[in-house]
Amino acid sequence: MNKFMEKLLIASDKMQNNKYLTAIRHAFATLLPISIAGAFSVLILHVVTSTTTTGLSLAKIPFLSWLEFFSPIFEMVNFATLGMLTIALVIVIALEMGRIFNEESIVLPVVALASYLTTTNPNLLISVGGAEELIEGVLTQQFSGTEGLFIGMVVALAASRLFIALSQSSKLSITMPESVPSNVSKAFSNLIPGILTIILVSTVSFAFFKVSGLTLFEVITAIIQAPLQGFLLSLPGYLFITFLMLLLWTAGIHGDSVLGSIVDPLLISAVLMNADLASKGQEFTNILNASFHVTFSMGTGSGITGALIIAIFLVSKRDDYKAIAKLSISPALFNINEPIIFGLPIVFNPILMIPFVLAPLASITFGYVMTKIGIAKIMYIMVPWTTPPLLKSFLATGGHIPTVLVELGSYVIVVLIYLPFVSQANKEKNI
Repeated sequence: MNKFMEKLLIASDKMQNNKYLTAIRHAFATLLPISIAGAFSVLILHVVTSTTTTGLSLAKIPFLSWLEFFSPIFEMVNFATLGMLTIALVIVIALEMGRIFNEESIVLPVVALASYLTTTNPNLLISVGGAEELIEGVLTQQFSGTEGLFIGMVVALAASRLFIALSQSSKLSITMPESVPSNVSKAFSNLIPGILTIILVSTVSFAFFKVSGLTLFEVITAIIQAPLQGFLLSLPGYLFITFLMLLLWTAGIHGDSVLGSIVDPLLISAVLMNADLASKGQEFTNILNASFHVTFSMGTGSGITGALIIAIFLVSKRDDYKAIAKLSISPALFNINEPIIFGLPIVFNPILMIPFVLAPLASITFGYVMTKIGIAKIMYIMVPWTTPPLLKSFLATGGHIPTVLVELGSYVIVVLIYLPFVSQANKEKNI
């Protein structure tokens, strides 16, 4: 175990300081307002203004049917946020890459976006009156919306790094006279690197298409995204990555921050894809997603330590534990648990480390099974991680009460897991 932890800590340190993962992490944090706005537009469409949704909606009540009049407002919000999220992600990642590599050029996000667009398919085949018709020069939401997030992220990183490397070569820079305005001079200095980056990415995409008959977008989806998504969004894969996150926490390292750069894009994509399908009235199937994660994996904070607070009040005889638990109640309501993690502490505490890791795994399994058998509803609204317990599942499912009860049941299970360990801690005054 010591050797395993040593290797895990070394790997986590490298990941936390990795420039590319940092760019991804910061980009998704920057886009959080856009993601939440899009998610809540879907929520309002479903539970307020829609008259066609299968669930409860205020507009279905006869004297409130006038609410349907406002649906176009939220449909456009959904289109402008979730429908264009990949475009925004490419731009923001490019800006972050420029900041990290000291190349804060306004040209960089433009070049990254153009490079990404070269990997898409601008032709759309539709059926009109039984006959197929080809429409050229279009950008469908397959490429601009939530489905393209992973590919957009990969291309943005690669194109940005290529542009930065070319820009730092003096041989490719065009130097203008001092009399030329600085903005014009800067544009010309980036002219050749920008052109080369876009052409090179387009050439790679063209080569893949000629060899495989697939666009670079489709190749990345098939070779990288699908296998990674298949593993991390399966119950065994998700439990494994959660286990690693929690293990890092027990060593005093922010596990969610370290591994979040890998997991968060897939979890966020999953819930936003659910939201997108829900807005179109289609079935969505991604059980494991960002909202499920904040509900069943880190409710009241990583390790679901709100349940530990309850267990302390129930069976603990230690005044130090009770004092810290009292101070930790308010932060726990907003899923902040550093006071109890480092206050008891849980870090390097051989008694509390065990339930801290096991409890969320039990909660995840319970939530997943309840959703799989249809008692809980698949979550399709992205909620902030600071949303209080029970309110998370209520908002994430559009007001589905059975899911709220399932979340409550998960807390009961976690409290029961913590109880014997808290009782054991009564005997260990020096721990």
